[in-house]
Amino acid sequence: MSRLRRPFPVLLAVATTTVSLAVAIPAAAEPADGQRQRAFAAAAAEFGVPESILLGVSYLQSRWDANAATPSVTAGFGPMHLTDVTAAPPGTHHDAGTEDARGDEARPALHPRATLGELADPALHTVARAAELTGADPAALRSDPVQNIRGGAALLAAYQRELGAAGADPAGWYDAVARYGGATDPAAGTVFADEVFATLRTGADRVTDDGQHVRLAAQGNLPPANRGPANDPMTECPAGLGCEWIPAPYEQYGPGTGDYGNHDLANRPESQQIRYIVIHDTEGSYATTLRLVQDPTYVSWQYTLRSADGHVAQHVQAKDVAWHAGNWYVNAKAIGLEHEGFAAQGTWYTEAMYRSSARLVRFLARRHHIPLDRQHIIGHDNVPGTIPSTVRGMHWDPGPYWDWAHYFDLLGAPLRGFGNLPTGMVTIRPDFATNQPAFTGCTAAGVPCPPRGSGSVILRTEPRADAPLLRDIALRPDGSPSTMHISDHGSRVETGQQFAVAERRGDWTAVWYLGQKGWFHNPPGNPTAVSSLGLVVTPKPGRDSIPVYGRAYPEAAAYPADIPAQAVTPLQYSLPAGQRYVLGMISPSEYYRAVTFDTSVGHVVVRGQLRYFQIQFGHRVMFVNADDVTLLPSLW
Repeated sequence: MSRLRRPFPVLLAVATTTVSLAVAIPAAAEPADGQRQRAFAAAAAEFGVPESILLGVSYLQSRWDANAATPSVTAGFGPMHLTDVTAAPPGTHHDAGTEDARGDEARPALHPRATLGELADPALHTVARAAELTGADPAALRSDPVQNIRGGAALLAAYQRELGAAGADPAGWYDAVARYGGATDPAAGTVFADEVFATLRTGADRVTDDGQHVRLAAQGNLPPANRGPANDPMTECPAGLGCEWIPAPYEQYGPGTGDYGNHDLANRPESQQIRYIVIHDTEGSYATTLRLVQDPTYVSWQYTLRSADGHVAQHVQAKDVAWHAGNWYVNAKAIGLEHEGFAAQGTWYTEAMYRSSARLVRFLARRHHIPLDRQHIIGHDNVPGTIPSTVRGMHWDPGPYWDWAHYFDLLGAPLRGFGNLPTGMVTIRPDFATNQPAFTGCTAAGVPCPPRGSGSVILRTEPRADAPLLRDIALRPDGSPSTMHISDHGSRVETGQQFAVAERRGDWTAVWYLGQKGWFHNPPGNPTAVSSLGLVVTPKPGRDSIPVYGRAYPEAAAYPADIPAQAVTPLQYSLPAGQRYVLGMISPSEYYRAVTFDTSVGHVVVRGQLRYFQIQFGHRVMFVNADDVTLLPSLW
């Protein structure tokens, strides 16, 4: 099918990514700057590991960050990502709430139950092995960066001995590095090792989240870069990523019931254009996630990514429709990526997984002509509920600790803007490391989360830090204000999202959000958003307000006689006159009818005459009828 061109140029304009400088850590016995560099040098000497290897492995795990001794989403701690699943009990967002991952009201809701399992994997307990090798206390290995680096060095040295290798030449440590990634399959481990050695060739230099300046000088005399492991021929992946094919089943179950799973066959992009890539967090171990996606009674997604080494498995081909986003309109036009992570209080993602994900998304976006912006590359938490009853139960992964700015750097589409020029539109772009909202509920209700960098910015009803948060009538029908609970996004904007400016007052900026004016602190010296250009929508003259929708379905007259028309039902919200919201894309009215196992019976794409505009209405995108609004440039 020929490429569909976007009729209006929507400019994504966000601040240029810069090196993050974090708040200084408490006073130490020696200057903080350089202390971590010396820790790497000392541990390398103690355990006989080339310093460059130790630095490279750590960079691919944490970018040398300490992450305030909090666990990653796969229970990894510290600069070396030593794992201890017993110190980070798992959560299960796939069990949370009431979301129907298929999101098709033409069929019964799916509410499958996930189980945890597979927590005995040795890759989830490397703190214990490091404690044996170093004599250090496990608590210190989790919380003290110096001991953590010692533990990582000891593990690398042990892997090298077990492989029967020796020597100080970094080139001779390739297999030990591959094993450190956690892969039992040598082919999978090579992707991690290739990324480490690519980092050695280029070098790296940054300031960590706790103010440590660490440098890895570019290394010469390394063997030529590998082409990477071959992809399984059934997969759709960039060359060298080593993608594995673990198919999701398409089969019937429940004799006489007509039930089937766990996805729908289609013929995309010939039948429908793929317009979204949806980023998810599994909230389960990699092994558990693979088991679930092979269950015909469960739900599905296209790809799963492993945290420790970035390994990728594909389950559903892009031509088919997976059940993952909780919105059938989005599912029918989306590819879903699940990123491993199960610790409910886990707060960061490994660099290895970010890099593999970015390589995959870049490949998919190029193949399917998907723009690399936050209107098309969205989180599960940005997908709208379909009708009023589904809004409250929608999932909220990957959450406020996913680093969208860094991710778009890796995608080769850095978020840029026009600084503080007074345009009528902004793109959210806080400094990830120093932006640390005071969330609660990571470990227990009401308990403050550890201070952590975040891409989320909090909105308030007044331009002051103690003002109440905004109200989300769908999440809180009683009209109470939103909260700072980690899952409550009712008064929260995210990096890369774009909003129309409502007002500016001193160091504060207000944007239109869920029909309200939301204020956030945006001082010129430390901006949390930057000016941008694009198009906005506003209700046509004479309209007091207009409805907003969670899906862009056709009008009733577009449906053939044998296909029941799907209701075009407004959500709880409305867009009042005088307010403006940023246009993300023009969305055709379509409905993919696929309610039977037999694809020859009623698998039809219904297309209507209605046109919708996708807008950034709140934390989630939503849709308005193009006939209800006027389209304007985002000039102040």
